[in-house]
This record gives sequence, structure tokens and C-alpha cells, in this order.
Amino acid sequence: MWGQVSTADGPCVMAYDVPSGLPWNQGENAFFVSLRGDGPDGGDRIGAYWEKLAEGAAVLRPLAPAEWAPLYGMLRDRFGVTWVLDVVGEYQA
Repeated sequence: MWGQVSTADGPCVMAYDVPSGLPWNQGENAFFVSLRGDGPDGGDRIGAYWEKLAEGAAVLRPLAPAEWAPLYGMLRDRFGVTWVLDVVGEYQA
């Protein structure tokens, strides 16, 4: 299950439960929060959010290009919230 909030001039914010292939632990990974950027300044915006969230965080996957996205990264912030940040890539069927 997931929920999403987006605006015309800001990032898309989503929250979703842990994928079925991962163990669920209410104290460690009860849900993920996702920030998604797009457009010509999507990488800059996501990079700026990453820098702020990474302060005191455990980086689970560094923010870098991935097969499915120009930028993708995952971290657990200093409050224990797991964040996924990415930039939307072009769809290729």
C-alpha cells in the first residue's frame, strides 16, 4: 500500500510499506518515504534534499545513477525513517 502527494512545482512525496521480499520490523522499517524529482532541475532538487537528509543518517545506497533512474539512493535518517530519493527517468519499453 502507498500514498502520494504531489504539486505542480515541487517534488512528489510518497510513503509505502516494506516490499514483501524484506522482513518487516516496526522499529526499523515499518515504511519508506520517497521523494521523486523530475524535469530539468530534478537532479539538483533531489541532490539538495539528499544532502540535508544525509546529515547523521546511515546511507543504505549512495545517491548515484541506477539502471532505472538517472539518480537513486536510500538512507535511514537520524530519526530512523528510511528514505528513497530518485529522479524520474525516461520510460523505455
